[in-house]
Amino acid sequence: MANNPLSVSQREPYEHGLFTHFLWWLSTAEKEIITDCVIDRNRYSIIGYIVLTTWLFATGAWTYFFSTAIENPWIYIPLGIFMGFIVLCIDRALIKGINRKNRNRFTPFLFRGLLALTIGLFMAQPAILFLFEKEIKVQISLDNETRKAQKRKELDSLYGQRKIELVRAKQEIERTQAIQQSTVNEALNNYLKEADGTGGSGKVGLEKIALAKKIAYEQLNAEKNNSMMQLKPRLDSIERALGNVESIIQMEEAAFAKLLNTGFLTRMQGLNNLLNANNALRFRYYLIVAILMLIELMPVIVKSLLPSGAYEEKVALREEMEKELAYENINHEKELKKLYNSLAVENDSQAIRDFFILSKEHRQDKIKDLSEKFKDDQRETFDSTWEKIKRGILSKQEN
Repeated sequence: MANNPLSVSQREPYEHGLFTHFLWWLSTAEKEIITDCVIDRNRYSIIGYIVLTTWLFATGAWTYFFSTAIENPWIYIPLGIFMGFIVLCIDRALIKGINRKNRNRFTPFLFRGLLALTIGLFMAQPAILFLFEKEIKVQISLDNETRKAQKRKELDSLYGQRKIELVRAKQEIERTQAIQQSTVNEALNNYLKEADGTGGSGKVGLEKIALAKKIAYEQLNAEKNNSMMQLKPRLDSIERALGNVESIIQMEEAAFAKLLNTGFLTRMQGLNNLLNANNALRFRYYLIVAILMLIELMPVIVKSLLPSGAYEEKVALREEMEKELAYENINHEKELKKLYNSLAVENDSQAIRDFFILSKEHRQDKIKDLSEKFKDDQRETFDSTWEKIKRGILSKQEN
């Protein structure tokens, strides 16, 4: 059976789904024009898929970025979606600016490339942090211990002079007490040796020499006890001062430890330290950064590489047509307004003439009435009558 093709005027329009329409919107294609461009339908759908992928990647990257600083998901998820939408708007603006007129121009492409490169480079950082999360956590732990040690060193440097002064004062007191105790022990030893005959005069018993040494020992011991009682308040004060200094250092260390976190900048610092210590990881890091940056650059690259088809030709012709129609509509509107103003002047002039002609007899009647009143009423003067004529009959000049 032979086919019976429809005539050109009877062909049905192309039917597309909502998702295809959404892809065209992502690729900034005009639905009314792209529908009739068979080849460009698929071309702009591909661009739409790439923009959609970039949009989802940007949303995920920004959401993870905000999650490193904000714990509440009801806050960082909307923020990530909002920033992803901003990236989407920028991508659509970039690819919308690429057309058949400036596709091969270096300056516009360079500007769009630098903008996309900047956005891609920043979005690659959260993705890298997510991929190397375990390794970075280990490095952050090591970095935090290094920061604690550095903080302890700074605190020791800050309070070190005070501690040295207190320790020296304490050591001086302890040295004095040690000398006194040594003197007392020596006196006691001399007395005991004198008493048992093992030293001194060699006589056993409490002879005069032994009694003298006992008295000397007891006197030195009393002086030592008295000195210790006098030095004890000062020694206790030094001990308390040393304890206070150590307490302050510990409090500042605890406060500093609370400030240590695993935020975005801390993770980036840990990543840098990790890369500096691992050459193999450094190579893979730069490789992943390049891949992730290409994800952001792909909409611009694809739109620039794809050839211009019938859609862009129709867009250019449609734009020229709309410009011509806009000029013609403005000129038409201007001519109509000029005609309206001209006819308005003509008709208003005739209306004014008619008004003056029709009111001429009435004005004459009023002048006669005022003149008769001036003639009959002795109180009326010529000047007052003239003022009434000016106010009630004569016309006022237009400003």
